[in-house]
Amino acid sequence: MTGQSLKPITILGAGSWGTALALHLAKRGQTVRLWSIEIPEVAAMLAERTNNRYLPGFPFPAQIEPTANLTEAIKGIDDILVAVPSVGFKETLFILKSIISKDVRIICASKGLDEETGQLMHEIVLDVLGKHRKCAVLSGPSFAREVAAGLPTAVAIASKDKAFLSDLTERFNTPHFQVFPTDDMAGVEIGGVTKNVIAIATGICDGMALGANARSALITFGLAEMMRLGALLGGKMETMVGLAGMGDLILTCTDNQSRNRRLGLAIGKGRKIAEAEQEIGQVVEGKRNAELVSLLANKHGIEMPICEATWQILQGKLSAKEAVDQLLARAAASKVEA
Repeated sequence: MTGQSLKPITILGAGSWGTALALHLAKRGQTVRLWSIEIPEVAAMLAERTNNRYLPGFPFPAQIEPTANLTEAIKGIDDILVAVPSVGFKETLFILKSIISKDVRIICASKGLDEETGQLMHEIVLDVLGKHRKCAVLSGPSFAREVAAGLPTAVAIASKDKAFLSDLTERFNTPHFQVFPTDDMAGVEIGGVTKNVIAIATGICDGMALGANARSALITFGLAEMMRLGALLGGKMETMVGLAGMGDLILTCTDNQSRNRRLGLAIGKGRKIAEAEQEIGQVVEGKRNAELVSLLANKHGIEMPICEATWQILQGKLSAKEAVDQLLARAAASKVEA
């Protein structure tokens, strides 16, 4: 099946990630309706035929149709990919609920947890749109700019529905954008959430110039925290050490394209958080994820000291140096107890 023969798809959220995925699919000949709630942004995309705010330098093929009209965006659509910031994910679904049919399928490309319930994105879909709604999750080591540029990328797509999973693999998979299908929706999402928090911590470590040895140890211990949370929420071990877990963790912790890492770098260098966020200019998901992951860990009695220390720093309750001293003391004590 060629890209041209596939039905159009709607992408909700015209940030860098939603735009990059739109570009990827459009290059395959697929029609993509790219929706944003921001009318001025849509007007600019229509006039300039690119997303100069979030992903400049990548002209839109004719197949990308920017729109601010949600009803028109989803008209006649079978599949909707949601790539809005996680804080607006549930609200977007509530808006969709009254205007989509029961057969429309949802792909979650947002990374986060619900701030009220701690639910994963696909769990929110089932809660808001009904437990029989077909849904999937797309995640993995994939910077938007590199996807837009057509550089080699590998991601995981998860769904419990085999037919949907097959359709999405058909839609997204190319030699330069390899899709690895799985049924482990929880594991794929947990990797995408936790790695953002660990990336902030790694950025802080590097901002303080603690060295490559410390960075390597931090990422390793961060993976262990991710695996503990994954085991609790039903994620599979192979997912945690695969693309959506370890792969995304390595990417986000070690490259400055990561907004989460850049926020951490600024904190480690003594910059104010608000100033760093303003300079980054986009949502830093790990900042909110840090609180929610820490609350989830405390609720279930899971030890996630790096995530908890990161949240303490972001609240201003710990300095970066105090957090480092605390983590080192904890590690030393755990070895003695063992």
